[in-house]
Amino acid sequence: MTQLDTDLALLADTVLQPGFVGTAAPDWVRRRLGRGLGGVALYSRNIADRAQVAALTAQLRAENPDVVIAVDEEAGDVTRLDAGTGSDRPGNLALGAVDDAALTEAVARDIGADLAAVGVTLNYAPTVDVNSRPENVVIGVRSFGADPALVARHSAAWVRGLQSAGVAACAKHFPGHGDTVEDSHYDAARVHSSRAELAAVALPPFAAAIRAGVRAVMTGHLLVSAYDTDLPATLSPALLTGLLREELGFDGLIVTDGIEMAAVAKQWGVGGAAVRALAAGADAICVGGEYKNEGIVGLLRNSIVTAVREGVLAEQRLSDAAARVRELATWQRVASAATVPRTPEVGLRAARRAVRVSGPGLPLAAPPHVVELDTPTGIAVDQAMPWGVAAPLGARWAATTAERVTADAAPSWLDAALAAASGRPLVVVGRDVRQHPWAVSARAALLAARPDAVVVELGMPEPVPVGATYLVTHGGTRACAVAAAEVLTGQH
Repeated sequence: MTQLDTDLALLADTVLQPGFVGTAAPDWVRRRLGRGLGGVALYSRNIADRAQVAALTAQLRAENPDVVIAVDEEAGDVTRLDAGTGSDRPGNLALGAVDDAALTEAVARDIGADLAAVGVTLNYAPTVDVNSRPENVVIGVRSFGADPALVARHSAAWVRGLQSAGVAACAKHFPGHGDTVEDSHYDAARVHSSRAELAAVALPPFAAAIRAGVRAVMTGHLLVSAYDTDLPATLSPALLTGLLREELGFDGLIVTDGIEMAAVAKQWGVGGAAVRALAAGADAICVGGEYKNEGIVGLLRNSIVTAVREGVLAEQRLSDAAARVRELATWQRVASAATVPRTPEVGLRAARRAVRVSGPGLPLAAPPHVVELDTPTGIAVDQAMPWGVAAPLGARWAATTAERVTADAAPSWLDAALAAASGRPLVVVGRDVRQHPWAVSARAALLAARPDAVVVELGMPEPVPVGATYLVTHGGTRACAVAAAEVLTGQH
């Protein structure tokens, strides 16, 4: 290998943020960090508890003191630190429902303190997408709401809070995933808005985050026809260089969403998509949600080096990208000098303020029977994460009984559920029920037989309250469930 190839390989390694398997760093990760790998991304599969994460990040930093250690900790329904238990904080929709920017900043500061304590330096959050299309299956409760001005002020507050604890924030998914119906994990999501519509709705939160000093922006695999009819934003110079850099004035780190996602990898391949992203203006390549081994890192590095050698990717562009990765590491070293204490009570306080109740009948007069409609979540949410109000209700009222109903439940489930609830309160719980026809039908059947049932929605609220008593938490986290149980029982 020539010296040029060696230099290019080092630059290529610097811009990669791969994932891996295990709660300790594999040999290949430590070896590559020693050779200049610039970053890693942690997922719930890498996390057992806080002490273990701290040991893992120390192990990584021992190989490369400047490694960027990233995690996707939105701290709502999308959590990695608390995937095994559910987050003790509410997510963005709940914070938007409260609409107290100081509270949002305090919650984000607590998240930052938590991450800093375990050695994380970059958080792939906040989600600053405006949820302008209610049927959106990707964003939902991950957004602060549907009003651009509200989303903008809370995005800025979240950035300020997180970064005050010495952890870099990353506003996503540029230029806005809220007005889509497709899931970019599987195909490029299409945004049909005009430039004027984007400027009025999708872009203000990104502009607000930039003014607040956000250190990173994550691209969305979004086909935004107003700017580029052929390339998703992640691969589009018009969007990354033209819009984000030049028009919005962002000079921090641009990191891609998972480069192995089908929205970009299906057509261009993982290596080809990475090269195109860097050429378009991205600085760091996130990979490892699905591909998580040494082979993918070697493929990406070789693809980048070959692209420079063949003139497909300018060496200066790669050098600039690597410099921005190093700048982020330098910022974090300085910012982390000030230790910020955790305030864990702020999460439950915020979740309590986000609960909304329509109708009479609360608190309940006796321990209920709880029917939880087990609707699936988006791929960004860990499927094994516990959810529901039956557990926190049972912790308060031991006589509480509960069952889970799935889409393929036997027809006899309804009679059995009604029998179990005979002579006692019935609580019907769901997440984003209106997106799942089977769950809508199941809930309607329960309400037809028991119009006095209390309906609890742990996801996106419906436009019109459902049932005589309708309780909305604006999120399915553990904190949201506890807040709901407090209202149901009258026990705070």
